[in-house]
Amino acid sequence: MTRHASYGKSNKGAKKRNVLKRFERVDVLRSLGRWKDGENKRVTNLPKTPIPS
Repeated sequence: MTRHASYGKSNKGAKKRNVLKRFERVDVLRSLGRWKDGENKRVTNLPKTPIPS
């Protein structure tokens, strides 16, 4: 029995993502100065952010 081609070769699908995860978006907002750890507790409905290149 052979293995499927999708197994292994983890760098095969390593292309640039155009959607940030929630914690990545919070990090971008922190770097832009639009997120304060003590004040902002809501992590839903976050504003759109530019994708770091």
